[in-house]
Amino acid sequence: MHITEEKTQRHTLAVMVDNEPGILARIAGLFTARGYNIESLTVSDVTADQAVSRITIVTSASPHVMEQIMAQLDRLVPVHSVTDLTALGPHVERELALLKVAGLGEHRIEALRLADVFRARVVDTTINSFVFELTGGREKIDGFIALMRQVGLCEVARTGIVAIARGDKAI
Repeated sequence: MHITEEKTQRHTLAVMVDNEPGILARIAGLFTARGYNIESLTVSDVTADQAVSRITIVTSASPHVMEQIMAQLDRLVPVHSVTDLTALGPHVERELALLKVAGLGEHRIEALRLADVFRARVVDTTINSFVFELTGGREKIDGFIALMRQVGLCEVARTGIVAIARGDKAI
């Protein structure tokens, strides 16, 4: 018997759901029960009456597993639609990060210089620390974090990926 291993690819899913208690737990439970990993998860209301929410999920899977995930999500009753933005084509992904960096003297100056290069905003400051806000793609934020580790990174908080398809059509 010959077993072939399918290549996994990172996928960004947009799931439109009724905004009701327990739906996020049901979706997360679906992933957990089948051993699928969620790399990023964000949720927000998307209608004026707050009746519908958009859940953005980033996961890695082979094409076969991705089909299963989408089919299983689509079967949940409060789910309106499931869209694989990765398969759909060009889309925009962003993430927000807050970083607390402590340091004095040269480390403080270097932190401010790096923040300027990455277009990070200072949102809080004390004599000994800064809190920077940075928005961008995953690679940009990962790069900024790596550099800040060298000058006194204390703490990181990240929102997770939000994504939307390019073009004039809504999903």
